Amino acid sequence: MSNVFSFGERLDGYAVPVLNERAVRAAAGIVFFFAIVAFMNAWLTGNFQPTRVFVVAFLVDFTIRIFVNPKFAPSLILGQWMVRKQQPEWVGAPQKRFAWAIGFVLALVMLYLIVIKHVIGPINLIVCAACLVLLFFETAFGICIGCKVYNVFNKNQAQLCPGGVCEFVPAQGAGGGWAHAAVVLAFVGVVGAWTSHVAANDPYVRRVMPATAPAAASPAVDAAEAERCKVPDFAKAIGHEEKWKLHNNCQ
Repeated sequence: MSNVFSFGERLDGYAVPVLNERAVRAAAGIVFFFAIVAFMNAWLTGNFQPTRVFVVAFLVDFTIRIFVNPKFAPSLILGQWMVRKQQPEWVGAPQKRFAWAIGFVLALVMLYLIVIKHVIGPINLIVCAACLVLLFFETAFGICIGCKVYNVFNKNQAQLCPGGVCEFVPAQGAGGGWAHAAVVLAFVGVVGAWTSHVAANDPYVRRVMPATAPAAASPAVDAAEAERCKVPDFAKAIGHEEKWKLHNNCQ
């Protein structure tokens, strides 16, 4: 039973329980993929059903990770299988548990807001964006933001960090110099100019649409429906008026 309900592996030569960072990053990438698909469905089409499915799946996965055993979390099972032929990179488990607890709390908030209360508003966007940022940094850069927060609240600092960042001190200029920054800025400028050119010469926008018959007069809008579809001030303030109407099925 102790092998089932445990967190991390005890290996010789390591002072703390450890996890395979390669599997953790792979799992983060898998979760991030489904998270961004659900988020974009809600943002672009106003369809929150994929988000509601994802939130429950995310919460179940993280509940197993934290309270049972990461080995039995579906995303980590898939992640471990994907990297099974790679040499493990062992990192400290305590800080990972703290980081995942942050994700668990965010999932609980989303469960209440989106799944139970069907709330639509800026708080959803903020929580979703926080989850996406945490997952993206984990899978793309191997940077565990939650692990850095762990060091703020624990006198026993994290050990065995991914990439050895807990002990490694990079040389001055390791991240590049002014010349590299200039290359990136020039690249952004060229892409921005090309984007403007493409937008100004979009054949679909320039195409002359056929004349259409005048629309029939719409029936009188019910007063209650008009009140429901009244765009709140916060949506107008952030230029979110049309998206708010879309998300709330308002014309």
